[in-house]
Amino acid sequence: MATIEVTEKNFNDIADKGIVLLDFWATWCPPCRQFGPIFEKASEQHADITFGKIDTDAEQALAQGFDITSIPTLMAIRDGIVVFAQAGAIPAPALEDLIRQVRALDMDAIRQELSEELKQAEQN
Repeated sequence: MATIEVTEKNFNDIADKGIVLLDFWATWCPPCRQFGPIFEKASEQHADITFGKIDTDAEQALAQGFDITSIPTLMAIRDGIVVFAQAGAIPAPALEDLIRQVRALDMDAIRQELSEELKQAEQN
């Protein structure tokens, strides 16, 4: 699967479906242009993952909603939960390692932890 352009209009349709990797980028950003081919190649090797690119100039509301202050920023969402976000271009082996780690997550444990954190926050 190739990368898809993510916009405010289609974000909710893709964000809660399995594993989603998002590349926040801009055309004027040299590290973004360097990371782009790495991200694209990974998308071709992992057809079960949605790879989306968010142009931060065109989709400023999405970038602001995720508090993106530096690009490129790579974000991983699994089952609608953001499980990773980091600014900076990463090499292909690091991207593959991230994909492996996101696949291995125990989402039931993560949902339980988030639920407990929410309860704690409500008590304070």
